[in-house]
Formats: sequence, structure tokens, C-alpha cells
Amino acid sequence: MRLDVEAALVGGELVRGDVEIVDGRVAGFGLASASGRGIATPGFVDLQVNGFAGVDFLDAAADDYRHAGRALAQTGVTAFLPTFITSRKEQLIVALGEVARADATGILGAHLEGPFISAARLGAHPADARRDPDLQLLKRLLVAGPVRLVTLAPELPGALELIRALLERDLTVSLGHSNATAAEAEAAFDLGAHTVTHLFNAMRPFHHRDPGIVGASLARDDVIVQAIFDGVHLAAETEAFLWRATRGRLALVTDHTVPGGWRADGTLAGSTTTMIEAVRRLQALGASLEESVNAASLVPARILGDPVVGRLEPGVPADVVVLTDELEIERVLVGGRDVL
Repeated sequence: MRLDVEAALVGGELVRGDVEIVDGRVAGFGLASASGRGIATPGFVDLQVNGFAGVDFLDAAADDYRHAGRALAQTGVTAFLPTFITSRKEQLIVALGEVARADATGILGAHLEGPFISAARLGAHPADARRDPDLQLLKRLLVAGPVRLVTLAPELPGALELIRALLERDLTVSLGHSNATAAEAEAAFDLGAHTVTHLFNAMRPFHHRDPGIVGASLARDDVIVQAIFDGVHLAAETEAFLWRATRGRLALVTDHTVPGGWRADGTLAGSTTTMIEAVRRLQALGASLEESVNAASLVPARILGDPVVGRLEPGVPADVVVLTDELEIERVLVGGRDVL
């Protein structure tokens, strides 16, 4: 099957020509096409999705994930991490078990956004469920379901021990919901933590003599920063600054929540944006098509060390989004089959 496109984003670079799919996998690219239109890109990868299409993942049953996975795929997200904010141990164990049982499009595992976070940087997380790092609790959570990424505050007592335990299991550690100083962040990065959860939000503010996680992550080439480009979590000027400071190591996340928005106390509680909207917002700042789409696909896949998702290359599953020149989604395929 040919996609009949004029170009494709292959290995992060735009290549002219059509794309061929055989047995659900990408078989070729750069092929002659007389009437091709649109651009084939890898399916998007969202590392922070709290819920979608009316499904709150923290309370979801395994069957709910099929509905949410299909709906996400129709917005271009073909791989994602159901994300659980700080919650009671029992609730997290049940939620992780449902992920393990789910048979749904695109689930890569779970993102534990807590409970090992700072009491000073809770954001919308409940204070009574927050915990200092606890290796035995972590082990119980890891047994409960397919954890892939953990967000924690590196300044907490015992946090570095947890980071070592997670890295020994080839899991990804992200720093976030943290009041860490730059030195405390650097210690975690030096151990092998290599990403930051929604940079600027729920963390020590940047100060020229006290740069915190923000300054530490921006000063290092080996740290990928995640950010919510929805026009609410960050000012437009901050988005522009962040893109220019991190070109090639910016990963877009949606933090999509059901429902999302502001709480009564003025705290942001997730977002209602979609990944394609974030991609368009990044391009509007001046980013190229390649940079904008890579930030939603190739770069988040690098955070997980995943060699398959977020890529459009020969041999990988054909999870593909076809975009118009205006970045409208024209077609989505998962495993070579149309879902939109």
C-alpha cells in the first residue's frame, strides 16, 4: 500500500516522495508519486496523559483504555503513557493493574507522577497522598503494573537511592514537582536522570543566582525537557525562549486531564490541549516542520529509549500521521490500518 504523499519525515528529516507500507510496517520511502499530497510523519508520542475522551485513567477499567486509545489515535497520538498523579497507595496499585490488563492502542506503560514529590511544589496533587521516597513502596508499585517513567523530587531524603533503583531496572526518571536547587538537580542528572517534567511548572522558579532545576536542565546538553505548550501553562514569551534554548531536546506533552483547567484556588489542574495543537503552536513560534513534529514524536521516544515508536523508518510499525501543509490531520494509521 502507498500513502500517496508528497514527502515524509524520516529519521527526523524531511524526504521527498511517497511511503510504502507492507504487512503493517514501513517498507519504503522517497518513492515516486505523481499525484501525492500531504506529509507523512511518525505518530505522536505523549508521555503525560491523565485522561482522554471522558476517561480518567486513575479510575479507568481496562476496557476504558480501548475507547481512550482510539480517541487519542484520532488526534495523532499513537503511543502514550497513562499518567497517575500523587494518590493513595491502594489506588495506584489498582490503577496500575488496570493498565497491565488493558488491550488498547498505543499504551507504552505508565507514568507515575508522584507520590515522591515536594510538599512545597504540589501543584494540583493532593497533599495527604504525598510521600517521601520509600524503596519498599516503590517496589510494590513496580510489581503492580508496567511503570515506564517516574517523576520525583530529587532533593527529598532517599531520592537518589530511588533514582538508582529505577535506573537499574532500565526505567526513566524525570525530575518534577520539586523545590530542588541546581546542585540537587545536578546530582540527579549525574546519576542518570535525563529529563524534566513540565519545565517551569510546579518547580522552584528560576533566579539568576538560584537557578534550580530550570537553570540546571537548560545548561546541560544531555537533559531533555518536557513542556506543555497550550498557551496557559507558559507565557508565549516563555515558550519562545524555551524552544530557542533547547532545540533538539524539547519534548511536547499535553498533560491532558478530564476535565482540565483551573481549580478554585487558582492552581492549574492539567490541560485540555491536544498534541497537534501543541505542534502547531511550536511551529507558529518559528520552529520548522521537522522541529515541531520531532518534539512530539522522536524526542519523547528518546526519553524512553524506545527504538520503535516516534519513528517513520523501514521496518518499524506503520504508526503514521498524514498532515496537510497547514498542519491539519488528514489521516492516521496504526500498524498500517486507518483509524482516521
